[in-house]
Amino acid sequence: MATAQARNTYLDKHQDRFIEQLLQWLAIPSISTLSEHKDDVNKAADWVSERLTAIGFPNAKTISTKRHPLVYAEWLAHNNQPTLLIYGHYDVQPVDPIDEWDSPPFQPTIRNGNIYCRGASDDKSQIMLVLAALEAWVKEDGALPINIKILLEGEEEAGGASIAEFVPKNPELLQADAVLICDTHMLHPKQPSLVTGLRGVLYTEIAVTGAKTDLHSGSYGGVAPNPIHALCILINRLKGEDGVIQIPELAAAIPIPSVAEKLFWQEDPLHIEAALKTEMGVTELVGETEYPPLERIGLRPTFEVHGIRGGFTGEGAKTVIPATAMAKVSLRLPADLDPNKVFTWLEKAVHHNMPTGYRVQLTNLHAGKGFSIQSDNHYIRAAAEALESIYGTAPVFMREGGSIPIASLFNEILKAPVVLMGFGLPDDTIHAPNEKFSLEQFNKGMKTVAEFLGRLTT
Repeated sequence: MATAQARNTYLDKHQDRFIEQLLQWLAIPSISTLSEHKDDVNKAADWVSERLTAIGFPNAKTISTKRHPLVYAEWLAHNNQPTLLIYGHYDVQPVDPIDEWDSPPFQPTIRNGNIYCRGASDDKSQIMLVLAALEAWVKEDGALPINIKILLEGEEEAGGASIAEFVPKNPELLQADAVLICDTHMLHPKQPSLVTGLRGVLYTEIAVTGAKTDLHSGSYGGVAPNPIHALCILINRLKGEDGVIQIPELAAAIPIPSVAEKLFWQEDPLHIEAALKTEMGVTELVGETEYPPLERIGLRPTFEVHGIRGGFTGEGAKTVIPATAMAKVSLRLPADLDPNKVFTWLEKAVHHNMPTGYRVQLTNLHAGKGFSIQSDNHYIRAAAEALESIYGTAPVFMREGGSIPIASLFNEILKAPVVLMGFGLPDDTIHAPNEKFSLEQFNKGMKTVAEFLGRLTT
């Protein structure tokens, strides 16, 4: 077996080629939520399938679904070694507002030691560093050290319906001893972390109707229902300035953190609160001030408004009272809560708090369950040792505020521990203009994954 140093030397020597390949992939606008980019999503799937074949995976293939394809490959050459399932997603978010990008969102640009492009951090760069680690093993050792299965999806940013249907139907195909997901971030480039919990998500649309048609505000103002105003009242009743969410059943279901977690959050030894202010460019954090920021991000539920539509917003004036208005809202939920049950709680709270004189309808657009895992298992320990080996610092264990519903599904269906070892940074501005990924993180990430694979052998 080649040495870890030999593999690291290979990765350093070929990093420019890996980056060039990544730039090609990033240039494909694989926006899964926009139908006009369906061909681009297919093109991105074919691209990574061909890359897997080039590395040496036999029979890498795309799998058609009702929406966007999955990509699957496997390397099963060891009867006495564990099997690792690697997951990632090659689809990306829309780019709006496009005028806030410093460079075109699908013209990947390297500056200041970072790659700027939509999908750079979430999740194409993180997939590519894994593929680079796999290639280093194949080229330096002639084979991978363990059995590998790879499953990549093209609609994670659109709810992940296809993979959610595929996994329960194919447990034998996907059966593995552990799962690796590189789709999270670290606290700091000098402080690695491993994620032990993810919040669930519930994304809904609240539509409010008043009169049967738009009305003149002079003729009807003072007596006519205004759905936009009603939405504002409703949202404030659901979550006021204090940040407390007024859904009684949800409040009763919030888990109690461990003493160790609570102490870590309160002491904030990594100065997360200050870092959050710097990253967001704000002087104050909002929300439930009686809870420390890390608890608000990692454990507490959230209620956020993503957009309100209704009435007139064009240039000039139009004194109209709109007949309808709509708000898109989401809740991030503590791990292990069923988001579909939470939807019924939200419906109840909306009807209870809705001003009189209006009709309201809720639509559950998509939902995903949260996830938590005990850190004391062989695969998490191997990940921690690999991170410490490359970064020179032991990782901290963190709850992550984001949602990766597939992690919970893998845990439930495959009964395998999930390793959430991501290399993004808090200031990568994922889902926003000028998304980036650090070249230094790319280098350290591929070496960490290569080290991790070697530590899984029995």
